[in-house]
Amino acid sequence: MRLPGLLILLLAAAACPTHAAGVPADCRQLIVGLADTWDSNVGRIQCFERDGKGWRAVSPPQRVLFGANGLAWGIGVAGQDEKGLHKAESDKRAPAGIFELGKVYTYEKNLPSGADYPFYTVTAADCWVEDPSLPNYNQHIRVDPANPPSWFKKQQMKQDDFAHHWKIEIRHNSDPPKPGAGSAIFFHIQRGPDKHSSGCTTMPQPALLGIIKWLRADDHPHYVLLPIATYDAKWKAWNLPAPALVGAGKATP
Repeated sequence: MRLPGLLILLLAAAACPTHAAGVPADCRQLIVGLADTWDSNVGRIQCFERDGKGWRAVSPPQRVLFGANGLAWGIGVAGQDEKGLHKAESDKRAPAGIFELGKVYTYEKNLPSGADYPFYTVTAADCWVEDPSLPNYNQHIRVDPANPPSWFKKQQMKQDDFAHHWKIEIRHNSDPPKPGAGSAIFFHIQRGPDKHSSGCTTMPQPALLGIIKWLRADDHPHYVLLPIATYDAKWKAWNLPAPALVGAGKATP
């Protein structure tokens, strides 16, 4: 009588597979972001690649800015089930956790020389919905510019703004979006060395273009952002580079 019961359990497991927490096995490019504390709005990022021997750094640390109020747990590959402060719309905190990377968004019709990654050219017809009351919250949509909806102007993607000339989607709260949990999170160009964002990770344009040229979709790039103490506690369970590998060298301004 035990065999049918065992078969039922095996079939249930096959129908509902479990997934190990942390960086997926097919991720071979990882951007590691570290902040001193949950309330830090300045930190550093560093690019890593993984092969059969493990993670290795492929860039020096780069100084970046986070949300003006620091960090809060976001919704991605890992982080959403953690205890503590969780990101909300307009809280001016960058989402912490592990996140897939989406497309590059730019005003240009082509990527920089050497880049090979999915991208989208932003026009006056594009918007990214940041109003939690709207049905397409935290989604990029394109409207008919000849007959735009009443809410379009407030949700329209920025036009001719140097800070948004190049940006990469950080897929926080994306699958599916939870209304009010935070929207429009990107890597983008900083407005100045101390001009903090509302929740994005920002850096000088040369650093961002370097990342865009490095990214490859087939390597399933991800971004992890954590305070240092949390990173030290999570790195092994989440398949991250060992702390000794992260932050070697002086951060680029």
